[in-house]
Amino acid sequence: MTEGLEKRQNGSHAASSRRLIEWLLEHAFLAAAFASVMIVLLIFTFLFSNGLQAFRDITAIRFFTGTVWQPVSEEPKYGLVPMLAGSLLVTGLSIAFSVPISILCAMYLSQVASPTVREIAKPVIEMLAAIPSVVYGFVALVIIADLIQGALHNPIRLNALNASIVLTFMVAPTVVSISEDAISSVPQEYKEAALALGASKWEMISRVVLPSSLSGIFVAVMLGVGRAIGETMAVLMAAGNAAVVSFNPLDSVETMTAVIAIEMGEVTFNSTHFYALFAVGGVLFLFTLAINLVAQVAVKRYKALGR
Repeated sequence: MTEGLEKRQNGSHAASSRRLIEWLLEHAFLAAAFASVMIVLLIFTFLFSNGLQAFRDITAIRFFTGTVWQPVSEEPKYGLVPMLAGSLLVTGLSIAFSVPISILCAMYLSQVASPTVREIAKPVIEMLAAIPSVVYGFVALVIIADLIQGALHNPIRLNALNASIVLTFMVAPTVVSISEDAISSVPQEYKEAALALGASKWEMISRVVLPSSLSGIFVAVMLGVGRAIGETMAVLMAAGNAAVVSFNPLDSVETMTAVIAIEMGEVTFNSTHFYALFAVGGVLFLFTLAINLVAQVAVKRYKALGR
């Protein structure tokens, strides 16, 4: 009888300990989530409280539609369009280059490659994301720029194409990794049913696996866009940093991230130029926020359709 009482007491203590651990973990996760939200709100507040002060001296129309960025001229001009065009050009080209290659690579790793090849290739691809961006920028500055100039005989050595090519290698690991996970998560029953109906392996991949994993692939592409548009050092070293409006890949361009990195260290504190750079950062923040929201909405709608 004494042994039974001891067992019940021990069981009660164990249950109490489990409940305490669960309570602590639950509140620790809640605190982490709350801290994440607060950090984002603080960043938002810091950016926009400073960025909005630029519009005391610059009209919003001139800032968002101006095609000249000359903050240190006799008559300072703060036009966002050159940096916006440069960011869109470099990001668009890098996504156009990297997405088809990355999706094909993810398909190969998930559906075609042997386990040995997959175990070797996937870590190597993911290691590309661990290389510092300044190293990518140096490669673009020293090697890729010369190759492009020699092949196309372009007089401008550092240009948007140079930056886009190096960004392709920086974006690819993200798109490959997430796409491969999405493709691998397609139920095995779908594949077996397609093969049982007489589909070839390629027909099974293109007509069953790929459509079933489109939501995950779309998220991978959106994350790749966010990675590309937010890159600073490699683009700064490779794009030429000319604040001109051009959609020619062989012209030098300047991105929003590059102009902040170049000018923030030399700008006069609390000047119009200082606050204008914060306004550029606010626009960049809104771009990345919009990309994430579009990805979430698209995935929800795709799942709601039952695909």
